[in-house]
Formats: sequence, C-alpha cells, structure tokens
Amino acid sequence: MTNETLAGYANVSLYSAMAVFTIAMLCHAVYLAGLLPARDRATDRAAERAGDRSAERELVGAGATSASVDAASADVAPADAEPTGAAPVAGSAAEVPSRARAAAGIGSTTTWLGGMLLLLSVVLRGLSVDRWPLGNMFEFAVMGSMFTSLAYSIWSTRRDLRWLGLFITGPILLVLGMAVRVWYTEAAELLPSLQSYWLVIHVTVAVLATAVFTIGAAATAVYLVKDAFARSGRSSVLDRFPDAASLERTAYGLYIVAFPLWTFTLIAGAIWARQAWASYWNWDPKEVWTFVIWVVYAAFLHSRATSGISRQTASYIALAGYACIIVNFAVVNVFFVGQHSYSGL
Repeated sequence: MTNETLAGYANVSLYSAMAVFTIAMLCHAVYLAGLLPARDRATDRAAERAGDRSAERELVGAGATSASVDAASADVAPADAEPTGAAPVAGSAAEVPSRARAAAGIGSTTTWLGGMLLLLSVVLRGLSVDRWPLGNMFEFAVMGSMFTSLAYSIWSTRRDLRWLGLFITGPILLVLGMAVRVWYTEAAELLPSLQSYWLVIHVTVAVLATAVFTIGAAATAVYLVKDAFARSGRSSVLDRFPDAASLERTAYGLYIVAFPLWTFTLIAGAIWARQAWASYWNWDPKEVWTFVIWVVYAAFLHSRATSGISRQTASYIALAGYACIIVNFAVVNVFFVGQHSYSGL
C-alpha cells in the first residue's frame, strides 16, 4: 500500500469521524432538551405534594381526626411519591424521559466511535509519512481532538458526564472543521528543525495538556453560567446539572492535571531549543506565548488557593488562560513568523 493511499484512508477516517461527532453532538443536545420537561414534571410533583400537605393542615385545623387525615393523605398521594424525608435526585433515571436517556446513550457510544476513528486517522497519517504525525497545525488539531474525545470518553466510564457531552463534541467538531477547511496540509516530510525525538515528547505532551485544558474550560464555562442563573434566582436546564460547587471542583481537578503537563511542555521545549538553535530561550513568539499560558494558569492556581479571591474570579482567570491557548494556536501559528512556523502555512 502506497503512502498516498494511506494518506487518503487517513482523510476518509477523519471525515467519518466528523460525521459521527455530528450525530453525537445532536444526541447530546436531545438529551439536554429532554431534561427540561423532566424538570417541569418534578416541579409539578413538588407543588402537588405541597398542596396536599396544606390540605392536611386545613383538615386538622377543622377538627378532623388523625385517622381521617391519614386516609385523605393516602387518597391524594401520587403513585410515584418519594419516601418521607427523601430528596429527589437531580438527573436520576426516573426523572429523565426514556427518549432522552436513549439519546444520551447513543451520544456516548458515538463519541467513543468518533475518538477511535480519529485514532485510526492519526495512525494512518503517521504511516503515510513515516514519522510522528505532529508536524503542522492540521496534525496537531486532529490529534488534539482525538485526545480530547478519548479523555472525555474514558472519564465518562467513571462518572456521569452526560451533561458535558454537548460542550465537548461541539468544539471538537468545530476544530476538525477548521483543520479540514483552513489548516489542511498535504502529508510531507518534516522541516529539518523538527526532525528530532523531542517532537514525540514535547509536542505530544503539549497536545495532551491542551486536551485536558479544553475539558476543564468546558466545565468552567458551564459552572459560571449555572452559578449566574443560581444567583439571579432563575431556573434553567442547568438545574439538572451537578451543583455549582461540584462543577467548579471538577474543573479545578482537571487544571491540576493539565498544569504540570504544560510545565513539562515549557521545559522540554527549552531543552529542544538548546539542541536545535543553540539557545534555551530565543524570544520566539511561540515560546513567549507558551510561557504566557503557563503564567496565566499559575495565576489561576494561586488565586484558587487564596481565601480572599472568589471561585468565580479564579474561574475567569482560567478561561483567560484557555483564550491564550486559542491565540497561541490559531493566531501565533498563522500570523507570526518565527522559528516555530509550521510547514505548509
């Protein structure tokens, strides 16, 4: 099988992954839409129970016997009433329509399938060029999307993350679309400065860190929106998500994992620069922005550990860090000329 054929199959696998992620995104959207009527039914049941208790108090006030009150309670109690003292479980299977649950299951399965198709595309691309497939923006975007989808899918086996699916598959599909339409580069040999084993180490860790930062940014955005609705007293589909404090802790845990990976990326890049360009630091735009990202996330971790700074403020700093990642990838790579300029751009 020729290298051109392998590259063609890699593209076919990529397009197939995009189709699968489109289905996954739509299914996750259907799941979130299904939470709205479930929330309304739960609210109606709560109001009905409150009305029943009011009726009981009126009967007692009118001199009704305890037995008659119990009988009235038995007559008006809904069939699916919960045990006394039990609180409804947010997002429980009993409160989510079966159609929404089925859509969530299909969304999870197709997210797995999309990630595996991206993995196949990455492997075929690497075989077609006889190198590690991280030599340009197109390959970085595809592998980053692969890591993001697989990391989310693997994490979903340990926690219920159906609420996050739309906010992962949507950005993945957007990045893949940009990769195909804007950043696509034909399979070719690497630039001389990139022909090093440090490409496998430095860039792969950078891609993995970016994937974890992406999931963290999605969780942070959901947290800030849910917190804003909670503070305003307004209800929304986000009422069915985990509580705001849990969302914030989830995002923080992801940043705790990603920050050391980005720190390693910065250090490994300096070591590679010493070998390739005879200097650990050259004030290249890519180097500078990599350090800027590190500083912003370090500021986030510091603010998160400082008692005088609110969780909301710290979360906004984290989103600023992710904005810097986007600038570093989509702006610096394209419009800034430096030693890190990718081939084909």
